[in-house]
Amino acid sequence: MFAYVARRIFAITFFRAVLKIDRGAAKIVHFDGDQAQVATLLEKGGHTRQHRSGLRTGHEFLDAVCDAPASTAEVLVVGSHGAQADFRRYVDKYRPLLTKHIVAWKTINHPTEAQLVAFARRYFAEHEREAGSPSAA
Repeated sequence: MFAYVARRIFAITFFRAVLKIDRGAAKIVHFDGDQAQVATLLEKGGHTRQHRSGLRTGHEFLDAVCDAPASTAEVLVVGSHGAQADFRRYVDKYRPLLTKHIVAWKTINHPTEAQLVAFARRYFAEHEREAGSPSAA
């Protein structure tokens, strides 16, 4: 079970996204140029009497997080070291096709939404300069 909250939705296909993963919450910001689309996923806590229900709930949440950047070509994953490690293990084991879209894993803690977008824009600009590729943003 998870809760999904979306804000600032545009009818635009975005080339890039930054995914901030945390234990029990994820924020994905799709962006291009000066526009951005923000979605927040929250894991609903609560164990049932069923054996290993917490594990199942965690898997449902991580599966929803993996679906969020589905149509995005390049995804930058940020967050705390522990949350990234958990998410990386899940992606490697259950969603290996997503790994080709993840361009980097960066450790940052508690950025605001504006700081998150600014960090992603700087990262992709630097990444383009190093690779010598044309700008997609």
